[in-house]
Amino acid sequence: MGMFRFAAGLCLALLPLSAMADGAQGFAWPEGRRAAVSLAYDDALASQLDNAVPALDRHGFKATFYVPPGQGTLAERLEEWRAVGRNGHELGNHSLFHQCDGSRPGREWVPPHRDLHTTTAAQMRDQVLVANTFLRALDGRQERTFTSPCGDRTAADGEYVDGLRELFVGIKVSQGAHLAASMADFDRHAVPVIAPEGVSGRELIAMVEEAGRRGTVAAFTFHGIGGDYMSVSTQAHEELLAWLAAHRDEYWTAPFVDIARWVRDHPPQR
Repeated sequence: MGMFRFAAGLCLALLPLSAMADGAQGFAWPEGRRAAVSLAYDDALASQLDNAVPALDRHGFKATFYVPPGQGTLAERLEEWRAVGRNGHELGNHSLFHQCDGSRPGREWVPPHRDLHTTTAAQMRDQVLVANTFLRALDGRQERTFTSPCGDRTAADGEYVDGLRELFVGIKVSQGAHLAASMADFDRHAVPVIAPEGVSGRELIAMVEEAGRRGTVAAFTFHGIGGDYMSVSTQAHEELLAWLAAHRDEYWTAPFVDIARWVRDHPPQR
C-alpha cells in the first residue's frame, strides 16, 4: 500500500542560511521560483479519480498518478485513467502487480504470489518493463517516472530499484529524509518522498515552505483523498492546492516527470 507514514507533528530542523545559499548556488527553477512541488498519487484509487483529479483540474495543476495495472481501479475505470493521461497528468510506473515485502511487520495483506520477498530483481525488472508498455498504450508517452510499491527496494536476491535508473527520468524513494538538504545533494533517481496521512492543510503547506527555504523539491505522494486508505481529507488537500495556486510565482507545481527532466537538463553544481 503506502510508502511510509508522515507524522502529523513532524518538526524539521532548518538548515543554516549559509548552507541553503550554497545548495542553491548554480541552480535555478523555471522563472526563478523558489522550489518545485510534485503532487503524486499512488495505487490508482477511486478517491483520486473522484476527488483529487477534479480538484487538480479546478486549480489548473498537473500531477503524477502512479498506476499499477494489476491493482486499483484501472480495470473498471480504464477510460477515466486514459483521460487523466490525455489531460496532461503523468501516468507513472508503480510496477505491474504492486509487489511489496510481505515479510515485514503488518504486511499480512500481501498475497504470497505478489510478495517482493520471494520475487527476484530480474522478475521485478520484467514487471516494470511490461507496466511501461501498458502505460505507453494509455498515454503514448515514452518518458515517465517510477516509485516502488510500499517504498520497498529489496527483492529476494537484493536491491532492485537502482537497476531501473536507465529506464526512468526520475525515481522517488522513501528512505532517509523527507526533503533533500539542497540541490547540490539532489539525486533525481532517489528523490525523498513525503507520504502524508491524516495531516492538515497547514502542515502540508509547511512542508512546501521548507522546500522553498532549501530550494529543493517537495515531493508529495498521496494515497486516499477523502477516502480509501492512508487518507488525507479533501479539505486539507484543497487547502494545499489553493495555497499553491496563490503562490504560483514562488513555487513550480508540475508532474514529477517534468521536474526530473528540468533537473536532468539543468544539473545542479556539486
